[in-house]
Amino acid sequence: MRFLKLFLAPSLLLLLLQSSSCKVKYDFSGGRKFDDSVTVSILMFTNSAALTKATFPQTISEAMRDAIQRQTRLISIAKKGDLNYEGTITGYAVAPVAIQGGGNNEATVNRLSVTVNVKYTDSVDEKYNFESLFTRFSDFQSSQNLSAVEDQLLKEIADQLVQDIMNKSINAW
Repeated sequence: MRFLKLFLAPSLLLLLLQSSSCKVKYDFSGGRKFDDSVTVSILMFTNSAALTKATFPQTISEAMRDAIQRQTRLISIAKKGDLNYEGTITGYAVAPVAIQGGGNNEATVNRLSVTVNVKYTDSVDEKYNFESLFTRFSDFQSSQNLSAVEDQLLKEIADQLVQDIMNKSINAW
């Protein structure tokens, strides 16, 4: 009987602790793990940059939704999720980065840079709330016309920006 009390009481306590519900868990990689009931909302990114391609706000919004769906178990909803993302494209610029030597000083490589301002609201744990600027770029040969390579460059940039945003918010790095 004494063995039963010594074994049964701790086992019941352990079972109760394991079955209690908690929305956020951590693992040794430093990332956050959410229960299957946590929701996420990604509002359509807006544009306030002068030269942005008109489709880029949709491109980055969809890239964000796709990454959340592929990399997490979060439930995506239209608005007012437990986790909320809002973004604005604030910078969009092309600049030369490699100048050819000699007398002509022509650019051989150009760089397309995009900056987004992201507001992340986490109602699960408010200490993770932030509003931050994220900038990424992609280079292309100056012999190429920007309009010919812009869609591919923007896809690469959107994927990089999304990973940066997720690392800061969900992965908590």
